[in-house]
Amino acid sequence: MSDSVYSNITFEDLEDFNKYMNRREEKVPVKKDKKVLFLKLFVIVMVAVLLVEALLYTTIVPGLSPAKIEVFGNESISTRSVMELIADVNNQTWAKFDTAEAVQKLSYIPCIESVSVEKTFPDKVLINITERTPVAKTVLIEDGKSVSVQIDKNGVLFKQSNSTVLSDSSIPLVTGIPLESLQDGTRLSSKYRILMDRIADISVLPQNYFAAISEIKILPKDYGNYELVLYPINSRVRVLTDSLLTRETLDYMIVTLDVVKKVEYDVSEVDLRYGSVSYRKKQFLTDTIAE
Repeated sequence: MSDSVYSNITFEDLEDFNKYMNRREEKVPVKKDKKVLFLKLFVIVMVAVLLVEALLYTTIVPGLSPAKIEVFGNESISTRSVMELIADVNNQTWAKFDTAEAVQKLSYIPCIESVSVEKTFPDKVLINITERTPVAKTVLIEDGKSVSVQIDKNGVLFKQSNSTVLSDSSIPLVTGIPLESLQDGTRLSSKYRILMDRIADISVLPQNYFAAISEIKILPKDYGNYELVLYPINSRVRVLTDSLLTRETLDYMIVTLDVVKKVEYDVSEVDLRYGSVSYRKKQFLTDTIAE
């Protein structure tokens, strides 16, 4: 029976079958070639897009777009004030933004101790401000009015809008500074800068010494030096000391006031100068009571 089946297949049938198989084999590479071509085109398009985007962000955006400014570290000075001060610099594009000029303009603000300006790609400018930290405060006359002014450890006078400085008992009030008028940004002479540096050192101690003192008054002397008068908050007795304000001086003051309070009730002044302790009553000065 199998012989009869194979006997029906003719030569023409075999030839047609071979042609069919050949055509089928030819179609497979064509499909593969189309997929490869599509992948190549896709890669080319993506590379072109990336190149255009890179060109956009490296040349067009920095060269044509204005700088996007971000300000950090400012507390007493507003961001708006900072932007107004560098308005001339900010009128230019990011690529032409002059960081050195911006630093120079902002450095003129008395309450700013230091400032850094950094450009970050593609269009940002970061302004980092470090404001002065007040270690003392004083009151000066400006246009006939009393104005509260802060002083940093370097002896620089500046006005700060932060109202908490006025009520902060850890920041002592220093009066008697020989200044005729207020100029924001004025730097005290070196001898008074030493006092501010000592106040700064005492302020960081765990004991809040200045919370017990309402005022530190400077008494200039004829030969260029000066002495200090301390006014304790819980006492009517004022304390005279030399210009070398130290932690030991304040400890000595506290102990002396406690002793004097127990011995005499009408003492108006205690003198800690010259390595000895004496006190003054309302009418006369007593003898030295300690060495």
